[in-house]
Amino acid sequence: MGSLDADTRLDGADGRYTVTLSPAWRIWGPNGGYLAAIALRAAGREAALPRPASFSCQFLGVAEFAPAEVRVEALRRGRAAELFRVTLHQAGRQFLEAQVWTTAAGEGLEHDFAPPPEVPDPERLDDVDTLLRGTARTPHAFWGNLERRPVGWQPPDARTAREPVGRNWLRFRPDACFDDPFLDAARPLILIDTLGFPALTQHHLDLTGWVAPSLDVAVQFHRPASGSAWLLAEARTDVSQAGLAGHRTRVWSRSGALVASGGGQLLFRRVGPDT
Repeated sequence: MGSLDADTRLDGADGRYTVTLSPAWRIWGPNGGYLAAIALRAAGREAALPRPASFSCQFLGVAEFAPAEVRVEALRRGRAAELFRVTLHQAGRQFLEAQVWTTAAGEGLEHDFAPPPEVPDPERLDDVDTLLRGTARTPHAFWGNLERRPVGWQPPDARTAREPVGRNWLRFRPDACFDDPFLDAARPLILIDTLGFPALTQHHLDLTGWVAPSLDVAVQFHRPASGSAWLLAEARTDVSQAGLAGHRTRVWSRSGALVASGGGQLLFRRVGPDT
């Protein structure tokens, strides 16, 4: 198990930082959402405005579990909004390019037509560790950082193909939420980047020979999670064609408030049996 706080902590100042990528966030390689969380937190170190508004990034290559350099450049600074460019590098090679908007609290027209799906409370569901006990399946190290309680669980030996949608209650561990608004916003960011492929596996039961890393991810932060330890995520991967799979995920707090939404594109790759 890793620590989202410790494993994204940055050393440095004035737009130049370093971080050591932790293998506790491995899925095939360093999880893309984990790398995005580092970029988001780096923008927070430079921001004068306290609210993350949106995040987008391109994954340019596979990183190593080793020290990385993080560079932050302010592209726009204003009283209402700021825009930052964040890049991550290893050994002179850039592997992530991100843009982060931040804002101040402001006034505007308001409405909310984003109720959560009707699902059982997390206390009424079993966590995945319990559900997989006694099976031969070994999850990637990444999943050790989350307590995950799926809705509509199917045992591995009794799965049937259904629509590519996944609904889960999730809680980060060992720390479930954070006072730093950028670090706390990293929670839904990681979920939105990661849950598209598990949603796809609700329809495709045989994944032998395939991985599907993220090309990109884009997230809109609607409101803070307000100390909600549990987050409800609904991920949909409605279209998978010609080597690409597009996914969208929405994340709600325990109180039913939509915290963030977004998605990205997955690129299929053939792999060997030991990947």
